[in-house]
Amino acid sequence: MIEAQEMTESIDDFLVHGVTEVEQAVRAAAAAEVMPRFRQLAEGDVAQKSGPHDLVTTADRLAEEYLTRELSALLPGSVVVGEEAVHADYAVYDAIGEDAPVWIVDPVDGTRQFVHGDPGFCMLVALAQHGTVLASWTFAPALGEFAVAVRGKGAWLNGEALHAGSPGADAPVDVATSHPDYTTDAQKRDLLGLWADGVRPRPCGSAGLEYLAVARGELDATAFSWEAAWDHAAGLLLVEEAGGTHLTKEGEPFRITGGNALPFTAARDAATARRVVDLFGGE
Repeated sequence: MIEAQEMTESIDDFLVHGVTEVEQAVRAAAAAEVMPRFRQLAEGDVAQKSGPHDLVTTADRLAEEYLTRELSALLPGSVVVGEEAVHADYAVYDAIGEDAPVWIVDPVDGTRQFVHGDPGFCMLVALAQHGTVLASWTFAPALGEFAVAVRGKGAWLNGEALHAGSPGADAPVDVATSHPDYTTDAQKRDLLGLWADGVRPRPCGSAGLEYLAVARGELDATAFSWEAAWDHAAGLLLVEEAGGTHLTKEGEPFRITGGNALPFTAARDAATARRVVDLFGGE
């Protein structure tokens, strides 16, 4: 295990110059490993992991290797927790709760969309320490959208500040929900509470892009039932820094270190988050 004291630069110092350097690394990974394979995948480039809805491609693997190499070099003493590395060895995930700064990486979020030639996928990177997300990068290369958030300093999309705002007083609440394949029977019952007057639930696409939709005020809330930090860390900070919030079923903020009461929501404002949580398990 790499200890935090081996670092040659503090996190605060790194974030003065490093935000742009990370963006450049993510863009480079997309250009080298992801976009050349978009709509160009061969049969041998796609495999199943846990089932037919859980896919991995050559682009996922190579982009994660690229980012692991580059991000580790940008911040000596840091470690990387990537989705594909954890799939190979779950013990890698433990680094999220340890002392060293950790890069949490989803090389292609929305792999199913990527495989089907749908541009609705993104690349997610978050920098965290001691369970707190400090900065995040969300890149949708096929859409030309890059969002960045830094804790306490705001969130931006293509250089423009993001503000989640609040739903209209009489407007229905639009909520993106977990795919049924990723929910337990108890979670399905909880999520059924969202089929209520004044709420419009729909299945989610790429989690990272759903978080971006909340941060830009185009979606009112999410309702997710799984904890994998690579899907949530970047987007949760993006929503927070745009003025939104997140709550678990028990009304507590979501923890990237795990142990959350599920489902949970990220929403444009506190009132909407509370409304969604109150509906979990409703009749």
